[in-house]
Amino acid sequence: MAKEDVKSEKKKDNTPAKSSAKNQKKQPNKVAKYFKDLKSEFKKVVWPTKKQVINNTTVVLVTIIILGVFVGAFDTLGGWLLKLVLNK
Repeated sequence: MAKEDVKSEKKKDNTPAKSSAKNQKKQPNKVAKYFKDLKSEFKKVVWPTKKQVINNTTVVLVTIIILGVFVGAFDTLGGWLLKLVLNK
């Protein structure tokens, strides 16, 4: 009777191991899934044309120059007014 108990215990021990191994195989590798999703997202990206990049860069540079001149003029005017007020 003891031999039968050992055999039944072995069967019980093997059953959970097999089911856990099956569950592990069903779960996808997280790193591989990440890169697969990354690849599919990159396919959705719409990259700008060379003309659009040049146009946008020009707009940004002109805006920076205009704002730089405005801030410089405001600083010069503020400095001039401060000297005028402090000299009195």
